[in-house]
Amino acid sequence: MASGVLKKIFDFDNLRRVFHFAVPYKKRFYTSIGFAVFLAIITPVRPYLIKITVDKFIANKMLDWVLWITVIQVGLLLVESGFRFYFSYITAWLGQTVVRDMRIKVYEKVVSLNLRQFDQTPIGTLTTRTINDIEAINDIFSDGLVQIIADLLSIISILCFMFFVDWKLTLVCLAPFSILLILRRP
Repeated sequence: MASGVLKKIFDFDNLRRVFHFAVPYKKRFYTSIGFAVFLAIITPVRPYLIKITVDKFIANKMLDWVLWITVIQVGLLLVESGFRFYFSYITAWLGQTVVRDMRIKVYEKVVSLNLRQFDQTPIGTLTTRTINDIEAINDIFSDGLVQIIADLLSIISILCFMFFVDWKLTLVCLAPFSILLILRRP
């Protein structure tokens, strides 16, 4: 940058201030984190059931067991879909509720401003800041931080399970990622 000052990539102070608005809804916030952990744990179960089906039951022509494993997989898929829907619902609700509270607080602040502030600041600036910035904060809750944490937990859970099942095959599967990381560098 020309000024020699580096811009912060991530500001934990602002994140802490945003999460202050979520404190009244901490039960729902912790519920969404709990759902993220639960979904991360059950994510590798379906692929493992497929592995069991192919390795043990189809290879040994035990087709009656294949039917039962399929029923279990469909049931697990329905349960997982229900939990994922409720997880998405909670995070979206949390984001919208925090945004509502922030808009009320911003409205009260704007209404209490001195009239000279409106003469000095273009109305478009105030409007842009009150709308766009608060919508960006909504994305933190509904599509951002909690979803990223949930996805990272799922990836870690799948990798741990893969290493548990067959660490050699897991290393072979992960080998292309190192090549992609090397090729990505400028």
